[in-house]
Amino acid sequence: MGRNISVETIKQLPTHHREVELVERKGIGHPDSVCDGLAEAVSRALSKYYLKEYGRILHHNTDQVELVGGQSAPSFGGGVVLEPSYILLSGRATTTVNGDRIPFKAISIKAAKDYLHTTFKHLDIDSDVMIDSRIGHGSVDLTGLYDTKKHKANDTSFGVGFAPLTDTERLVLGTEEFINGPLKKDLPAIGYDIKVMGFRQKETINLTIAAAYVDKFVKNDSEYFAVKEELISKVKSNAAKITDKNVQVFVNTGDLLEEKVRYLTVTGLSMENGDDGSVGRGNRVNGIITPFKAMSMEAAAGKNPVTHVGKLYNVLANIIAADAYKEAGGDAEEVLVRIVSQIGRDISDPHVASVQVIYKDNVNPSKHQANIQRIADERLENISDLTNQFVEGKIRVF
Repeated sequence: MGRNISVETIKQLPTHHREVELVERKGIGHPDSVCDGLAEAVSRALSKYYLKEYGRILHHNTDQVELVGGQSAPSFGGGVVLEPSYILLSGRATTTVNGDRIPFKAISIKAAKDYLHTTFKHLDIDSDVMIDSRIGHGSVDLTGLYDTKKHKANDTSFGVGFAPLTDTERLVLGTEEFINGPLKKDLPAIGYDIKVMGFRQKETINLTIAAAYVDKFVKNDSEYFAVKEELISKVKSNAAKITDKNVQVFVNTGDLLEEKVRYLTVTGLSMENGDDGSVGRGNRVNGIITPFKAMSMEAAAGKNPVTHVGKLYNVLANIIAADAYKEAGGDAEEVLVRIVSQIGRDISDPHVASVQVIYKDNVNPSKHQANIQRIADERLENISDLTNQFVEGKIRVF
């Protein structure tokens, strides 16, 4: 029997036609995103080790990372980190194979340090953070078939995806990537902990941005506010490349003039001063948080890239949605995909894959039905192709 793939037409107002829309992105330096990045870095490092030594990725899930914020004393011209942030790496990994021990703690701690070092250039890995690995033990005898080789779903879970991104979604995502990317050359005073909240009402998109400053690059109050004005100007210029809607930009609205409250940090990260984080509390696999669209609460970062449907299905749902929207060739307004597993079933054969399409007026859905069904079927058939892309860091998970 073939896969259970449902393709249906639904009648509802597409998100971009609604009066109000909300979208959020927690930037790479947000404590929750830091945890996501660390979890995925550890998973990738373990996967590469397993592949090199044993020819396949063994069981692991390193999606339990906790961050306890430290304490700092930022100051114009440069402050100090008083107490380091504490990072706890936990989860499960195969630590013994055929009786031989694997240096899993050394692998995980090195992966975490490498990620922090390459991602956040103002962070002193030796003094600003403490990294502790409490990843649990597991063993396997390779003389028998192992679960990741069987490609059986490890859980009963679901993945959710949609396409295309609205202007608000693309703008929120693009704004954070712009600030934490090209803008760093022009405004080194802006740190890595960036959060962008997008609120569209009719044809106006409001961006509220929380941007941590790196204190050593700001001499005084007047320079602080000069940088803020320049940031607003550059964000607006970048927004014009993404949308033709009216865009309003607000930065660090919590600044208090009289009380001298400013968003200053030593490292460009709020975790240095009591801001905590956990895996899975932030962005979905498409990089954004979308309360006006369906989402899965599954934490994808750090999960096993071979059999964990909470990771595979969320990414695949977005891929199928994008493919289906493209196939419709302008006839579709929005595509929503949900894929649900059943523990023990082959990962390529979900309990159901539901594809819902909102078409434009006067479109005959039947002309796209078979092609969309085929697209979903082919993507499921080749779901294992995603594994190497995860290992190589080619797929966004937060």
